[in-house]
Amino acid sequence: MSLEDTIRIISDRVNKHADAMMTEEAVKTSVVLPFLHSLGYDVFNPHEVIPEFTADAVGKKGEKVDYAIKQDGEVRILVECKPITSDLSKTHLAQLFRYFTVTPAKFAILTNGRYFHFHTDIEEPNKLDIRPFLVFDISDPQANLLSEIRKFHKDNFDVVGIVESAERLKYTSAIKYQLTQLMDEPTDEFVRLICGPIHDGHFTKAVRERFTPLVRSAFRDLLRESVQARLSSALASTETYPDENVDTPASVPEEEIVTTQDELEAFMIVKAIVRDVIAVNRVFIRDQKSYCGIIVDDNNRKPLTRLHFNGKTKSISFFDGEKEERAKIESLDQIYDHSERLRATAHRYVENSAPN
Repeated sequence: MSLEDTIRIISDRVNKHADAMMTEEAVKTSVVLPFLHSLGYDVFNPHEVIPEFTADAVGKKGEKVDYAIKQDGEVRILVECKPITSDLSKTHLAQLFRYFTVTPAKFAILTNGRYFHFHTDIEEPNKLDIRPFLVFDISDPQANLLSEIRKFHKDNFDVVGIVESAERLKYTSAIKYQLTQLMDEPTDEFVRLICGPIHDGHFTKAVRERFTPLVRSAFRDLLRESVQARLSSALASTETYPDENVDTPASVPEEEIVTTQDELEAFMIVKAIVRDVIAVNRVFIRDQKSYCGIIVDDNNRKPLTRLHFNGKTKSISFFDGEKEERAKIESLDQIYDHSERLRATAHRYVENSAPN
């Protein structure tokens, strides 16, 4: 079972049975252990996932961390669990703070079964950051965050790579939060910064009060217009065309062929993957009744991939071998897992079009 499948099951469990997770033990058995298992860790092996972990040097007699996860014989991740009703805060980090400094652990997870706060030591070496670099809401898993969670899988675990991502995640999340706050409630300083150059005269309290709602409105309009412009650009560049080279019955009305939002997003992902191999203006989308083709040079005889998104399950085709091969995907994010195969196919068309 894929990580996405397992997370979906846990998410449903949290949404349906949260009222039965009022104790730490309920959170551990219903959510945390299945979550660790989905990351490839053997939760039944006490040498890999150590329950009630104690470090002798802590100096707090009888104090324990709920779980310690070992990699190559060394503690790498500490996990502390709280009841689902707990509002995770700095006070709940106390045990993790102490254990982090006396173990080789590089990451600490604080969870109440719904929210998973991932911490490391970005600000000061060997001292756990108060602010998490990643907050994952398992009751509403987002595809972009699942790709970050996947980095903690036992088979993918790379301390250096995760720390590099952690720094980016921590500060971009903080910046986005501040921008959201400014959009909802512009500060006096922000209003003055934006409107000072366009207002003649003194920037009085009355002027500030007049401009504040205008700044709020302009901020939202700007975001909305930006999104609309991107969607319009995407739709313009993904216009479908009749395909004389494909065995599609001529009786199929054109209006029955609908290019979905998922297909458009997948097209953008594929272009992003192969852009370092082939010019993106050579990559086209051509939708059919049974599949959506992504092709090179607007030529159906140069398939890059095919999106089979019309059934209950999604899959994509590859053309880097002798025959077309399909692979099932659970989410659009999984297309990135097949980047090498897509690039290999793109290389074929680049090599074949090169002058002798």
